[in-house]
Amino acid sequence: MMRQLKPSAARRFKNALYGQVAQIGKALSSPCRLELLDLLAQGPRTVDALAREVGQTMANTSQHLRVLRAARLVDGDKRGVFVTCRLADDRVAALFHALRELSDSRLAEIERTKRTFLQERGTLEPVDRRALIARVRAGQVTVLDVRPRDEYRAGHIRGALSIPLAELRRRFSELPRSRDIVAYCRGPYCVMAVEAVQILRGHGFRATRLEDGVLEWRARGFDVAVENSRSSKESVT
Repeated sequence: MMRQLKPSAARRFKNALYGQVAQIGKALSSPCRLELLDLLAQGPRTVDALAREVGQTMANTSQHLRVLRAARLVDGDKRGVFVTCRLADDRVAALFHALRELSDSRLAEIERTKRTFLQERGTLEPVDRRALIARVRAGQVTVLDVRPRDEYRAGHIRGALSIPLAELRRRFSELPRSRDIVAYCRGPYCVMAVEAVQILRGHGFRATRLEDGVLEWRARGFDVAVENSRSSKESVT
């Protein structure tokens, strides 16, 4: 019978550390929890609001959030009967962005899925992404943020006009028809900007979708504007 060797102090040290790091990996192993992180990267929100966005019950959403909190990725504050959740810090947003960028570069099925979705909606067109970003930064187009208003207040591309998707049809008069419109939402996995472009083109506007959202904009080191509670704006770079 072979005698089992006791792990050395160095091995116990490594096992302990990698075991702790693995908690992060386990927390990220659920599609629903990844979507929750994506939503919270846009700004804080209640458990009830998160549950509606991800199409889960309150109980299931709360369970997913408990896993994320146990891994120290998400924090929460209770005010009355409501719990407001937020990312633990900016490094969590950076981690999610890096994971998504890596997945996009390594998993061909992601690109096929996006391409099929856009083709079915007639919004897949050749776009020079760098040129589009340059035009947005230079103020050469009307930039339209179609996310909910609270997400716009939490952070938006400087100079962007806030018209949530649900309000778009009744606010056409605020948009210039003589200028190109670039719509954006929560980033490459969000469909609100796709729907906005369909609606705008259907009513005679020249509209294009910017795949980047605020998370990607920050990651590029570009300027992001934030509205405080008094509705003034501060610049974040």
